[in-house]
Amino acid sequence: MNHVLSVSSSDAHDRPGTMVGNTPVLRIAAPFTTDGRGFWAKLEGFNPGGMKDRPAMHMVERGRSRGDLVPGARIVESTSGTLGLGLALAGTVYGHPVTLVTDPGMEPLIQNMLAAYGADIELVTEPHPEGGWQQARRDRVQAILAEDANAWYPDQYNNPDNVAAYQGLAEELHDQLGPIDVLVCSVGTGGHSAGVARVLRRFHPELRLIGVDTVGSTIFGQPAGTRLMRGLGSSIYPGNVDYEAFDEVHWVAAAEAVWACRALAATHYATGGWSVGAVALAASWEARNHPAGTTIAAVFPDGPQRYFDTVYNDDYCRHHGLLDVAPPGEPAVISHPGERVVQSWTRCASVVNPREMGQ
Repeated sequence: MNHVLSVSSSDAHDRPGTMVGNTPVLRIAAPFTTDGRGFWAKLEGFNPGGMKDRPAMHMVERGRSRGDLVPGARIVESTSGTLGLGLALAGTVYGHPVTLVTDPGMEPLIQNMLAAYGADIELVTEPHPEGGWQQARRDRVQAILAEDANAWYPDQYNNPDNVAAYQGLAEELHDQLGPIDVLVCSVGTGGHSAGVARVLRRFHPELRLIGVDTVGSTIFGQPAGTRLMRGLGSSIYPGNVDYEAFDEVHWVAAAEAVWACRALAATHYATGGWSVGAVALAASWEARNHPAGTTIAAVFPDGPQRYFDTVYNDDYCRHHGLLDVAPPGEPAVISHPGERVVQSWTRCASVVNPREMGQ
């Protein structure tokens, strides 16, 4: 007997790139919020490689349509991991070899998976004396480009297509939740915070945008420091960060993000990496400090898979002093990013472009 498999068009995919998008939202409440005030988490870990599948596919598609990326040419990019997964996906879909420049902070699991997906991994071994690992990676990218005239560099930090790629995510959020009052986003390249907020403000101009960064990051005017967390923060100033779009910024420390990630796993069966934990803390504060009925959306960029050897590894966390360190009930507050160097969860309602601070 012949059996015919019946699948809806939304479940049947003729190529892996079509699996990107249409991710679910999940209501997050206790232990993060009280009095029935919760927030909605957009679970971007349901994409094949995470949230950055969206800009990776879009930047490649736009590069090809403009003729900047010619058929069969190599894609070269600097990444700490998630965009690399997206570019490996785009390379598979469109037939491009991919070289990813990273540093020793990339988890071995992700290096192995990227290699399995067909990407070539270039590992820089020394940080740049001023720009840290990110600048060292970017310098290596430029060296590779100088050796290959056809190679193409998406430049996620400054490419406006990185921002435009998040239109779909914003439209999904609006379809799922209606007008959104508060949007909470981690900030690394600045792409998704700028892209999502820009579209959502067409529906609700009064939307408040909350940026979430890591201690030790320079993005919002703090001095550069040692950063354990990956995926958010920077030691350079990405051109895609839309400073004027933000209403507030929260800095979160690694131990606080670990606590939040593990609490999410234990109570909501949904979790992710450093960015997810940091965003959950900031979103919980917004939920507790806005009236019931306020629609708060938080973007969770990825799932937990790449963090099994870090966030969810007791030995790793114990070695770095990250175990059983519950965050304070309230973040500390500073009036200006230059007021003092923050070391733990801190919020600031004054958002400035650090280039204008003379840093």
